[in-house]
Amino acid sequence: MKIKKRDGREVSFDENKITEAIFKAAKAVGGADKQLAMELTLDVLRFLKQEYNGGTFGVEEVQDAVEKILIEKGHAKTAKAYILYRDKRTRMRDGQSYLMDAVAEILVETNRENANISNSPSAKMLQIASAASKSYYLNRLLPEHMANAHIKGDIHIHDLDFYGTTLTCVQIPLGKLLKDGFNNGHGYIRPPKRPASAAALAAIILQSSQNDMHGGQSFAFFDSDMAPFMEGIKEEEVYQAMEAFIYNLNSMHSRAGAQVPFSSLNIGTDTTPAGRRVTKNLLLAYEKGLGHGENPIFPNIIFRVKEGINFNKKDPNYDLFKLAIRVASQRLNPTFSFMDASFNKPYGDQIGYMGCRTRVMSNKCGPEVTDGRGNLSFTTVNLPRLAIQAERNLMKFYQSLSDLIDLTCEQLFHRYQVQGKLRVKDMPFLMGQGLYLDSDKLAPNDTIADVIKHGTLSVGFIGLAEALIALTGYHHGEGEESQILGEEIVAFMRNKVDKATDKYMLNYTLLATPAEGLAGRFVKMDCREYGLIPGVTDKEYYTNSFHIPVNYSISVYDKIKIEAIYHKYTNAGHISYVEFTAPPVNNLKAVEDVIRYMQQCDMGYAGINFPVDFCEGCGYLGVIGGDTCPVCSMSDIKRVRRITGYLSTIERFNDAKHEELEQRVAHL
Repeated sequence: MKIKKRDGREVSFDENKITEAIFKAAKAVGGADKQLAMELTLDVLRFLKQEYNGGTFGVEEVQDAVEKILIEKGHAKTAKAYILYRDKRTRMRDGQSYLMDAVAEILVETNRENANISNSPSAKMLQIASAASKSYYLNRLLPEHMANAHIKGDIHIHDLDFYGTTLTCVQIPLGKLLKDGFNNGHGYIRPPKRPASAAALAAIILQSSQNDMHGGQSFAFFDSDMAPFMEGIKEEEVYQAMEAFIYNLNSMHSRAGAQVPFSSLNIGTDTTPAGRRVTKNLLLAYEKGLGHGENPIFPNIIFRVKEGINFNKKDPNYDLFKLAIRVASQRLNPTFSFMDASFNKPYGDQIGYMGCRTRVMSNKCGPEVTDGRGNLSFTTVNLPRLAIQAERNLMKFYQSLSDLIDLTCEQLFHRYQVQGKLRVKDMPFLMGQGLYLDSDKLAPNDTIADVIKHGTLSVGFIGLAEALIALTGYHHGEGEESQILGEEIVAFMRNKVDKATDKYMLNYTLLATPAEGLAGRFVKMDCREYGLIPGVTDKEYYTNSFHIPVNYSISVYDKIKIEAIYHKYTNAGHISYVEFTAPPVNNLKAVEDVIRYMQQCDMGYAGINFPVDFCEGCGYLGVIGGDTCPVCSMSDIKRVRRITGYLSTIERFNDAKHEELEQRVAHL
């Protein structure tokens, strides 16, 4: 008479539901006999009566009974269909339960998957939508084996909530948009004529593109693209335009008001008077800071280092290189990209990076250019887990790694197919205004598959250090043998990814993952599964990509030499840092020596780290060790640090990144 639901409620028993479930399973394998379904239902009822003797049973017990009867009565195919249907319904229920739990948490405080998210009402609403999207994609869209790999923590599908709605990032062709004008939704915006207008439109372009995407927005040639609007203009007017531009990028919000755009600018190689004026005044405005002297968070400025242009004393832009070093030694930005690295030099002046480390260059499907291209999506493999499971058996490790990369490439291709079905009108600014390469050839209702083939699909990795400890007992900073194995592992992954490029005829690349939200997810799951393993699962985070563990004492030059080896393999993006105890403003020569050594060791992209603390009360800028300002004793302190590539204030770091920050040691 009664049945116990999964939530504990007792409701009236309805045998018709059993009949309908059996009939649906039968139809799934070609059956059409409703009478037989009713007869099988009677068999199920007899079994339940015998088993429970009139007592109350639950939904799961009924489903177990259906499976048993179907198999015993010789209906194996129907039983299999019923089991698959039951599993699908379980996944849907689990998804709904996960969603409700996630919404409850978000209503208290937004999660901190990235440190650019506020705790505002719009941010909460966006994250509730995000939670619903993730549940939908995992339980309805993704093939089961791919969804399970993500759920179990073998892989991590980044930005899962945007799986089928947009792309990751793009290098925006700023020069083209400023020259021709554009329409961001309410009418045509004509080309600018003066620095202030050009800078204002550049900010609007970043914001408009960010609203169409979930990842970073970058200008690969900001100095050259802005130069035409600076010719014959007084220095002060250029400075004011750059200052306003920086203010805008730290105050105007995108993504439904939830965060400011993830903006990056590449500068430093334009040697014309107008181009030099852009670089100089942008750096000076960034050095001055925001209205009270606060450290700007955005844009992430990337100074492009190149011999013959700015690297040596006789180079025309050497003074700008020196200025970039001075500003970086106070403000953490700019970071430095090396155009003469062995893997960058073949592309001449085309290379551009993004703040999180993304690099998009080679192109299986068209021209090898930077403008108008970006990463479509990326998925990270859990290296430490594979190493733990291998139990120091390298053959087992490599076989598992090979299989997992194959799965990851398959999943990325699945996502590419989903993305390719989107239409131009789904991304009205990015595609409709011709930002993406060849998108200007499409009509609003055209799908974008022929355009996004120019983008990249990236396989990422995390925790090389922990994987090496699990395999050898030492990470790559502790011994030459581990360093050799580390390089072999990353070279193996790159080889697998290159083969995927040929197999799928798409731009598969290897990424040194910028693990932020992921940093703590994998290690928590692995600690639960495999216990506390010293050096592997005994902290709240896995070490970022190929980096030396942040708590390991090592010299600046040894760290650079060890990590530099991995840059050439990670063609989707990479970054290395050295950590100082304080802003090195009084030793700029040492900073220049460090950057020169990075170039010498064949790094592609790198930066310097140190604490930047700012008192909101009196404006004191420096390292504040305690909880109060040493000048005015106020406790309203803004602490800026670099996280994965971008800057952020530490209250926006997640728990894993907080622990990483606390464990960072300076490099001597």
